[in-house]
Amino acid sequence: MAELRQILRDLKVLQGPFLPFDPTNAPADPLDVFLDWLSVAIAHDVPEPHATTLATAGADGRPDARILLLKNVDGAGFHFAISAVSHKGRQLEQRPSAALTFYWQPLARQVRVRGEVVYLGAEASAADFRARPDGSRAAGMLGRQSETLECAAELNEAYARALVDVAQNPEAVSPHWRLYAVRPDEVEFWQGASSRRHTRLRYTRRGDDFRRDILWP
Repeated sequence: MAELRQILRDLKVLQGPFLPFDPTNAPADPLDVFLDWLSVAIAHDVPEPHATTLATAGADGRPDARILLLKNVDGAGFHFAISAVSHKGRQLEQRPSAALTFYWQPLARQVRVRGEVVYLGAEASAADFRARPDGSRAAGMLGRQSETLECAAELNEAYARALVDVAQNPEAVSPHWRLYAVRPDEVEFWQGASSRRHTRLRYTRRGDDFRRDILWP
């Protein structure tokens, strides 16, 4: 364990140089900052820049987290889609609030989002499901996410049948598919620095507007 501790301590982080970020000139809406940062991450070929960690909590209050993909950002918030019968789906049914974390390591940029989770409706959920690749739709049709798998053959057979069903019924939609949005109450933008004098800008909702605060690193 002591050896691992030293290995971890010796790993290089925040090598830089990084892009400048002046929080004093940031726009009033945090979504504008997010979309700008996301565009920069895409332009710099950051791998899977739309990947985000979704953190939820169940009825017992214990936190849970996993990585999924951002589907859109608009006035409703940050969109993501999941199965209602998954662990995260049941957790959101019990406690409809969540946090998202984006991290674009080559840019040393992190975005943290917290807020209420709102269901965007059956029509939007169906459109999202139909837009998925066939393999993803087939997996979504199985409806058994996170259940115990007794043997791989069972999964292979079920997946093969689902692929056929998807090909034969391109308009079919899983009844469990849900498109949600995190309506942000708080958004923080973190720009790392090699000196560790990181820049942090936090937006906090005040009605329809946001208050902006620069935070200590």
